[in-house]
Parts: sequence; C-alpha cells; structure tokens
Amino acid sequence: MKSFVGIGKGNPQSAVSAATQGLTSPSLIIFMSPYEAAADVAALLKEKYPEALSIGTIGTSLANGSVGDGQLVVVGLFQDANVSAGVIENVSSCPIAAIGELEKNINKVSPGRDNTVCIEFCTCAEEMLVTTFQAVIEKKGVQLAGGTVFGVPEGKPSIVAYNGKIYENACAYAVIKNTTGRVKVYKENIYQKRADGVAHFATKVDVSKKAVVELDGRPAAEVYSKEIGIPKDKIVDNVLLNPMGRAVGDQVFIASMNKLEADGSLQNYKRINKNDCMYFLELGDYEESEIRTRDNIKSEMKHISLVLSIDCIYRYLLYDQKGYFGTYAKGMASLGNHAGIVGGGEQFNNQHVNQTMVCAVFE
Repeated sequence: MKSFVGIGKGNPQSAVSAATQGLTSPSLIIFMSPYEAAADVAALLKEKYPEALSIGTIGTSLANGSVGDGQLVVVGLFQDANVSAGVIENVSSCPIAAIGELEKNINKVSPGRDNTVCIEFCTCAEEMLVTTFQAVIEKKGVQLAGGTVFGVPEGKPSIVAYNGKIYENACAYAVIKNTTGRVKVYKENIYQKRADGVAHFATKVDVSKKAVVELDGRPAAEVYSKEIGIPKDKIVDNVLLNPMGRAVGDQVFIASMNKLEADGSLQNYKRINKNDCMYFLELGDYEESEIRTRDNIKSEMKHISLVLSIDCIYRYLLYDQKGYFGTYAKGMASLGNHAGIVGGGEQFNNQHVNQTMVCAVFE
C-alpha cells in the first residue's frame, strides 16, 4: 500500500505547504497538528485536496524519527486503499445514535478480516465509543486503533477534525481497507504483574467517576498502599512505576490513577467495573519490550508500508524523563514509514486502555 508522511513547521500556511510537498491526489489524509493551528490546517488541507477525505487530531506528534509539539504531520493514502470516513458527534451522551452511519461507512470499503482497520481520534467517552464501534466492526472482523486527544490548552475545548471542520465532543474516524496486503493492530504494554502481587477484585466502583472505591471489600487506596509500600498520598505520583491493570484472560489492560478521594477511592482514566480482576503492576525492561514488539511486528508483517501509532502521555513522560523518547521514535521509524501521536488514552479493538502504545501496521 502506498503511503506518504510529511512534516511541516511554522504558521499554518507554511506548515501545510511543507508537510504536503510531494503529496498528489490522496484519497485520505490523516493529520496531527498543534492545537492552535488545527482549525486552519483542517481548512487549508480541504481547500488544497477537496476530493480527499480527512481526519485530524492535536498534540505532540512523531514522524519518521522526528518528535515535536509544534510540528504538523500529514499522512496521505491513495487509490490502493479503499477508504471512508465520518464523525460521531455528542459522544459524551449518545454515540450509539451514529451507528447507522458508521455501518454504512464500514460497508463502503467492503471490509476483510485481515486487511481492514478503523483509525479514530476522540475527545471523551471512550468506553461508550468502543462499545459503539464493536457493535458494527466485530462481526465484520474490522480492527480498531485509536486515541483520546491530549494537549488541549487549559480552558479550551478538546477537538478533532473531519473533512475541513473542527468538532468538539466528537470522534473522527477513518475506515481503511488495504487492497495490496494485510493490516494488523498491535498493543504494547511495558508493565507487568508484580512477582509477589496478588489478584484483587473491584467490590465497589463509581462508574461515573471511573473510580475504584473498594478492592476486596477494603478502600482501594488502603489496599494499594499496603501492597506497594508507599503512603496513600503518594499513590497518584507513583502511576509511572506502578499503575493498576484490569485482567481479561491472559491479558492485562492498564488503568492509570489520577486522583485520590478522601474515602480512599482511586479515580482512573479507564473505567473499572464491579467484579473486575485487578493487579498492581510494575515497570518492566521497557527497552527490551520495545525491541521485542518491533521484532514481533517484523516477523509477522514482511513488507511494511506504513505504521500509525498512538502513545499514552504517561509513556511519553516516562521516556522523556529517562531521555529515551527520541530513541523510541527512531526505533518505530526503523519499521517503515511511521507517523504517531501522543494521546491521553488508547483504544485497541474492544478495550480502552492507558499507558499503552497501540499501532496499526500496513503491508
């Protein structure tokens, strides 16, 4: 599958001009822009490529080894990809209302079970969105990789872009069928169950706050503090080293703590449901994990044409603290044409997760 990745900097006009140099007749554009430039970028791209579908998000971006808060990254796909796109509005209240339009857009590409993916960027309501997408794509074998917007200036609304316009409280998505090979989504978790850790069960939760109130019948913070051996008021600060994880079969999906309540509840960026099996995790050998992930991708996907990735902001902060993020970005670029965004949460098939990297890899 043919792909294009371009980088631009400066004011919106200059950035778009630079990032699209050499981009001719795309059928789909995916862009990653600084917040303040997003509206202009979306409009300029639509003006320059009126026949192309487009979706966009904001934040720190990666492109072929380059990392930046102020850069514009433009990804172009062409006629050897069957594409459709759409926007789901009012996602915080009723994303299910868009299920009919979503199904039409899925059907437009005549999806296959090993060659079709849905890429999405959302502002909120991740669990409801994942459920909405799964109601349509699961039966068709379509894969899902997405990210929650991060990097919104204080006091400003979270936004995504679709076909030249900016939307709040929304999800912009593109359905891509690779007609020249396969596509596969991957999830990378650099955390692991602690050797002396035990399984806990969420016996009381507050779904509206994404809070675990009690684990095993005791205040969640008390259980965490005792097992990890840190004071309760340090739990949230410890999220980069020991996040929580929800066990589903032999997989663990990370839930990042973000607030400690007076009653010992722990609020998270991922919703925990009553009776979920939970573990307290520990940071593993992340450099070895990165090598293992890339080796696995290369062993399964022999002729990589494009990698689209979403990294959690907590992974970025961890790697940045350790002076590793630039190395990580170059490692991803070694796979092939690469573009990525740093988000506030990640969606992987039927799960919303935190502190994870998800990516879609195209042959």
